[in-house]
Amino acid sequence: MKKVRIHHFAEMKARGEKITMLTAYDYPSARAFDAAGVDMLLVGDSMGDNMLGMDSTVPLELDEMIPFARAVARGAERAFVVADLPFGTYEVSPEQAVTSAIRMMKLSGAEAIKFEGGRRVAAQVKAVTDAGIPFCGHLGFTPQSANALGGHRVQGRGDGGYDALLADAVALQEAGAFAVVLEMVVAPIAEKISAALDIPTIGIGAGAHTDGQVLVWLDAMGVGDWHPRFSRQFAAVGQAMTDGAAAYVAAVKGGEFPAAEHTFDS
Repeated sequence: MKKVRIHHFAEMKARGEKITMLTAYDYPSARAFDAAGVDMLLVGDSMGDNMLGMDSTVPLELDEMIPFARAVARGAERAFVVADLPFGTYEVSPEQAVTSAIRMMKLSGAEAIKFEGGRRVAAQVKAVTDAGIPFCGHLGFTPQSANALGGHRVQGRGDGGYDALLADAVALQEAGAFAVVLEMVVAPIAEKISAALDIPTIGIGAGAHTDGQVLVWLDAMGVGDWHPRFSRQFAAVGQAMTDGAAAYVAAVKGGEFPAAEHTFDS
């Protein structure tokens, strides 16, 4: 399969082909999703609460993310790999953002960086892209700012909602972003922003009229207890794992495993 490169996303938007993105946090998941034809793999800071048992994405450290991003990059032969910068690694200054982005790119092998925010981080985004690092934006509900937003709240509602989000999206585009994630944005607003931008939008809880879609893979594959309204379960991996483990326990305790074919006699 042909390797997905950054210019392919603009071409996909131009011809109306939807872009597919899933999170991935390790080598096996990256291999599986890459083989399935997923266009983009996101090593998200959602790893913190989905894989490491944290209460939110906020406590996650850059050095904690790098080994997972490296594993995903090793497993992705076709897919384009994007890695998040976690909270506290880019907000202080453009210099901090570039330093963090360079560290992630050099040590993980990811092909692009993503972090949250619009106009307030435009200087950081420009510094990162000026350094030759591809950048993907993230607007709407931004998990790192959940406390400031008042929790998991849909964005774009009310007077001025569209204007503010569009101004943020345009600021990211002008700073050099190649795409922007729109999370939990009212669908008509996400559609208008997608039409207004030259760069692709990747929606998650933003309706069907963005240029692509992204989901946390555990939500999409039925692993874990959280089932957000905007997600859809495409497989029952969690139940299959529980059933398989229960069958293993029964086989070992019942003396059925290991059998002769699993044993070395000489």
